[in-house]
Amino acid sequence: MSRMREKAAQGIEAGDVFAVTRTFSREETEAFGHLTKDYNPVHYDQEFAGVKGFPRLILHGLLTAGMICEVGGQLAWLATGMDFRFRRPVFFGDTITCTVTVISVDPRGWAKAEALYTNQHGEVVVSAKMEGQVPRGDSQEILQQRVDEGDPYNPLR
Repeated sequence: MSRMREKAAQGIEAGDVFAVTRTFSREETEAFGHLTKDYNPVHYDQEFAGVKGFPRLILHGLLTAGMICEVGGQLAWLATGMDFRFRRPVFFGDTITCTVTVISVDPRGWAKAEALYTNQHGEVVVSAKMEGQVPRGDSQEILQQRVDEGDPYNPLR
């Protein structure tokens, strides 16, 4: 069972911290580009990337930023706003850790969080803020039922 999912069923609180780590490949960037129709040459053309100041091709920023969706999805967090700042490029083969810290949660479940994305060298590549609603009341009870059932539709269980 996903530790994040279990925590969401128990109740998310200010100060909770969640992290996920991924190593990105060129194939993932190409698939993301096809899905989003983002064919910016900095992701595909080494010469173009070089004149833009990048020593190598870079990942799509939103592919990296999308790591927050794994955390949000496992927490059953219904996001109403996200704000990303892209600090450094991410290259194919980089290992990125996205650490989400819950800043506040009110009694109705409206929450705010901050996220830092760091590469394998400890450099911050993206920072983000997220707000929205976490499970409370009926939604928390249903989530707990699904967890008790083995979280059948969640392949990260």
